[in-house]
Amino acid sequence: MKKILVYLESQKNTLKRSSLEAISAARNLAKQMSIPFAGAIINADPASCQIAKEYGMTEIFNIKSNLLGKYTCSGYAAAISQLANEKGFDCILLSANVAGLETAPRVAIRMQAGYIADCVGLEFQNNDLVAKKPIYAGKSQISTKVETENKVFTLRPNVFTAVKEDASSLNISDFAANITEKEVGAVAVSTMKNEGKLDVAEADIIVSGGRGMKGPENFHLVEEVASTLAAAVGASRAAVDAGWRPHSEQVGQTGKTVSPTLYIACGISGAVQHLAGMSSAKYIVAINKDKDAPIFKVTDYGIIGDALAVLPKLNENLKKIKG
Repeated sequence: MKKILVYLESQKNTLKRSSLEAISAARNLAKQMSIPFAGAIINADPASCQIAKEYGMTEIFNIKSNLLGKYTCSGYAAAISQLANEKGFDCILLSANVAGLETAPRVAIRMQAGYIADCVGLEFQNNDLVAKKPIYAGKSQISTKVETENKVFTLRPNVFTAVKEDASSLNISDFAANITEKEVGAVAVSTMKNEGKLDVAEADIIVSGGRGMKGPENFHLVEEVASTLAAAVGASRAAVDAGWRPHSEQVGQTGKTVSPTLYIACGISGAVQHLAGMSSAKYIVAINKDKDAPIFKVTDYGIIGDALAVLPKLNENLKKIKG
C-alpha cells in the first residue's frame, strides 16, 4: 500500500462526524505504515478544509466540476477514482453512510479494486491491511483482507474515534475532474428532511424505546422526554420489526451504530445486536422492569420499573430542572 485517500463529506460549511472519524483512521494507518494520506472534497469550502486540518489532515484535493453541483453517486465515483488514479492513491476510505455505500462500489469498479463494506476495524498486520466487519446480523465478526493492489473500504459511522491533532500546515490543491454528463447519470433533484427530527447517528442525546413500550401508541412518552432533552428518538430492532417505529430510528448492528454523550434505553432488554450499536455511549441509562435484563450490564444508571410509569415522572422532573 502506497497512499491513502479519504473522501470527505462537507455539509453546511462543516464536515460530517463520520468524515472526521475516517480522517483519524487514515492518520493512524498512515503512521503505522509510514505512508502519506490526503483528503478529497467535492467543491470544497474553506471552513471544511480548516476542520480537516484540526484533525491532522495536511493535504486536501478540492475536486471541481460544474457537473457535480448536486450529489450524484456515479459522478462522484468517477471524480474520486480519476483523482486516485492520477495521483497514485491505492487505498480509498469512505464512510459507510448512504452516500458512501452508494459511491464506494462504483469507485472500486473504476479502479479494479477489492472492496470491503461496513468495516468496524482496520489494522496493519504482517504487511497486510486487515478489516473487521460484522456478519450474521451482527452476531459475529470476521477479519478479512483485499488481495488486489487497489483497495476500497467503507467505515461504519460512530465506531472509529475522531481525535483532534492539528496539522502544522495544510496544502489545498484544485483538481479539475474531467467527467461527462453520461458519467454523472442520475442526480439528486431535491432533499427532504423530517423537520424537527434529529438523526440518531448524529445526535448527542438519544432516547430509545423497545418492546417494553407495549405498542406504538405509547411512544409519545419517549418523544416527550426526547423533546425536553433536545434529543433524537431511537428504537430497538424489535420495535421497528413490529412496525411501531421507522427503520431510520433503529439502533444496533442492523440499524445505526451510535455514540452519543447520553443514551436512555426505555423498555429495551439489551440483545447483543442492540448493545453493539450503542455501548460506546459515554453515559447509558436504562429503564426496564426486569432486573436481570442484559441492558443493565452496560448501564451507568439503571431504573427498575415499567417504562410507561417511569417516563412521565422522569419528564416532569426534567422540566423542573430545566426550568
